[in-house]
Amino acid sequence: MAAAEGGGGGAGRRLPPHSPSGLVLQTVEMHTGGEPLRIIPRLEEAEEASSSGAMSLLSLRREVAATRDHVRRALVHEPRGHAGMYGAVVVASGAAAAGADLAALFLHGAGYSTMCGHAVLALGRFALDYGLVAAPSCPETAVRLRCPCGPVTAFVPWDGHRSGNPVRFHSVPAFTAATDLTINVPGHGKVVVDIGYGGTFYAFVSAEQLGLDVCSSKTRDLVSAASAVTKAVKNQFKLHHPESEDLAFLYGTILTDGKDAFSEEPTTNICVFADEQVDRSPTGSGVTARIALQYHKGLIQLNQTRSFRSSTTGSLFTGKAVKEAKFGDYSAVIVEVSGEAFYTGTATFTVEEEDPLKYGFFFKTRNNVAAYLSVPGRQLESRSRADRIRERYVNRHSGPPGSAPSSSSPASGGEVAMWACKNPAVLFCRDGQPDTISEAAFQAKADTVDTSL
Repeated sequence: MAAAEGGGGGAGRRLPPHSPSGLVLQTVEMHTGGEPLRIIPRLEEAEEASSSGAMSLLSLRREVAATRDHVRRALVHEPRGHAGMYGAVVVASGAAAAGADLAALFLHGAGYSTMCGHAVLALGRFALDYGLVAAPSCPETAVRLRCPCGPVTAFVPWDGHRSGNPVRFHSVPAFTAATDLTINVPGHGKVVVDIGYGGTFYAFVSAEQLGLDVCSSKTRDLVSAASAVTKAVKNQFKLHHPESEDLAFLYGTILTDGKDAFSEEPTTNICVFADEQVDRSPTGSGVTARIALQYHKGLIQLNQTRSFRSSTTGSLFTGKAVKEAKFGDYSAVIVEVSGEAFYTGTATFTVEEEDPLKYGFFFKTRNNVAAYLSVPGRQLESRSRADRIRERYVNRHSGPPGSAPSSSSPASGGEVAMWACKNPAVLFCRDGQPDTISEAAFQAKADTVDTSL
C-alpha cells in the first residue's frame, strides 16, 4: 500500500529514505485488553486476489501465506514488531468479503490464525470509524465480519461521530471436541484436558494439574507447560472440523484456574498459542470455546454471563451462550463475547532494499531454547535442524578460509540464521521475498506445522 510523500507537509510528514519498489505499509494500531492489533487497512495484492475470482477467505489465507508472507514477517517480527505482536489484514472487496462489511486475515508470529476474538472487537470499532459500514445506526451498529472460520457479527456503540466501548460479538458455532481426555505430557505425566472450538481449537487444562498457578507462577513456566500440552495433544489426538480440514488444527493451550462452575467472580486463564506466543487479553476465541465447554458440561445455562480475566494484564472479557445451534454432528452454541478495544496510534512502515533484515527476524532467547530442549526427544531434532541452517548460512555468506561468517553480511535472499558462539540462542531471519510454492508443497508444510498458516 502506497503512502503519500512530502507535498508541503514539512519534514515531519515526509517518509524516510526507502526503496521505490519496496513495501510502504500504513497501519492503524489498537489493543484489546492489552493484546495488540496492527491493522493493515489495505493490502493491494490481497484485494486483487480476492477480486480476481471466487476465492474464499480460507483460500486467500493460503494464497497470502504462500506468496506474500514477507508482509507478515515485516510487520509482526522485530524490528517493527515483537514476540507478542498480532495483526490483521482488512479485505473489503471480492468473494472473500462477500455478504460482509469487511473480511480479515489474522497474523501472528508463526503464521495465520482462523479466528481472533480480540481482533474482532477492535475491527468492529475500526470498521465504523474508517467508513466501512455504509449506514451506521445509533446507539449501536451491527458490523458483519467474515473471518477464515466463518461469519461473525460485532455490535459496536455508535454516537453518530465515533465508535465506543464495550464492543461485543456473536461467534461462529462453538462446540466441544473432547472432554476429560487423558494425555501423556512429557515431564508432567498423565494430564486430563478438554478440547473446545471457538473459531479455532484449544486444549484447556487446570494449571494445578501441572503443579502451577495461573496467577502466581512464573510466565516462562506457564508457557513451557502449555507448550508441552499443545505438542502432546497434537501427537495423541486427531481433530476434525465439520466444514474444512484447514480448520482442524490445535491453535494452542489455555491454562485455567480450574473454576469452571458458574460464579459471579471472574475466572483467570492464560493462553499460549502458535509458537509460544502469549495472549495479553483473556482471549476472545478462547472465551468462546470455554463457554461452549461449560455449557456442554451443564455448568452454565443460556444467557448466564461469566467474566474471564487475563493472568498477564488483569484485563476482563465477558462471555455467555446466547443460542443453541447444530454444526455438523456437533451440538453447538453461539457465544457472545464482550470487551474493550482502544486506539493507540497510526504508523507508516518502509523498507530499504539493502537492509539484510528488511523483512524482519524472529528471536528466541536462551530461556526459550532451554525450555524447548528440555522436552525429551527434542535435543537431536533441534541440533540437526540447527546444523542444517548453519550450513546454509555458511554456504551463502562464507568469508576467507577459516573465518567465521559475519552476522552483518548483506544477504542475497531467503532464510538467514545468525549464531552467537557462547549463547544458545537462535535468531531466525527472512531477508528476501519468499518463493512462490505449489499448493501441494504448501499443504505438506501445513500438515507438519499446524501454526505455519
